Amino acid sequence: MIKTVTLNPAVDKTVEIDNFKVDSVNRIKSMRLDAGGKGINVSKVIKVLGGHSIATGFLAGRNGNFIKEYLDGYDIDNDFLFVKGETRTNLKVVDKLNGTNTDINETGSEINSDDLIKLEDKIFQDMSEGAILVLAGSVPMNVQKDVYRRWIERAKNIKAKVLLDADGELLKEGIKAGPYLIKPNIHELEKLLDKKLSSINDVTIAARELLGFGIEVVVVSLGEDGALFVTRDKAIKAKGISVEIKSTVGAGDSMVASLAFALKRGYSLEKAAALSVAAATANVASEGTQPPKIEEILKYEKMVEINDLEV
Repeated sequence: MIKTVTLNPAVDKTVEIDNFKVDSVNRIKSMRLDAGGKGINVSKVIKVLGGHSIATGFLAGRNGNFIKEYLDGYDIDNDFLFVKGETRTNLKVVDKLNGTNTDINETGSEINSDDLIKLEDKIFQDMSEGAILVLAGSVPMNVQKDVYRRWIERAKNIKAKVLLDADGELLKEGIKAGPYLIKPNIHELEKLLDKKLSSINDVTIAARELLGFGIEVVVVSLGEDGALFVTRDKAIKAKGISVEIKSTVGAGDSMVASLAFALKRGYSLEKAAALSVAAATANVASEGTQPPKIEEILKYEKMVEINDLEV
């Protein structure tokens, strides 16, 4: 079982505007709506890869109904808790003429403590040894920043493996519980450690230090340079692939989805690295917040160059 959790989902509204200008009237060239939120994006890509996951979290209002219908339409199993309020809308402004992508994200509704307890019960009610739990993205404003840490501890007690994709205090607290895998990008890692990482050797050393928390795999996404994959006995770098960037939204989620899928299938670190970088590449080469196509992922997977690094 792979279960993804999205505490702060969104309807992603992507608009294309040529020559987008601040403090001016802008005309929309095209628009699309997608179910969004990091855990939901992970489930969408797992489906593309031919895997199965259950998406859960909080939904509310008309936007919540749209997200559920969207996932049902793509035959993605979901088990969300509906709460009062309205699921947020995130606006993505794509300007192809200037090569810019601008995100305008709402904060989302507050969640009461009773609903948080109900969701926790829903997450763990059918989880057992060997399950994979993906905790990804932001949380509602009033939810404590140690929520992922507490859930990681509970998952480890039943020998489930947790993939954590968060930043700031959520990441800082979460790593204390020793999740199986974390996937910060280079900027999130620098923020976590409060220092600049100027070389791949610096990043490798920093990643290895994090293994001391009981983490088994540290994956650091490096943007167009690819990604670094570090375990206790191995460090490899998957080189990035140069493509025309159409949207950066969801690239990290595609990587996490591939890592969860690879873990479930028992892939080697090298194969997981190639697949995850390929999925992220296919994602940025795709329009809006739609998931990448499997044909594109497999095409890029063959192009990923893997290099061993000194441990």
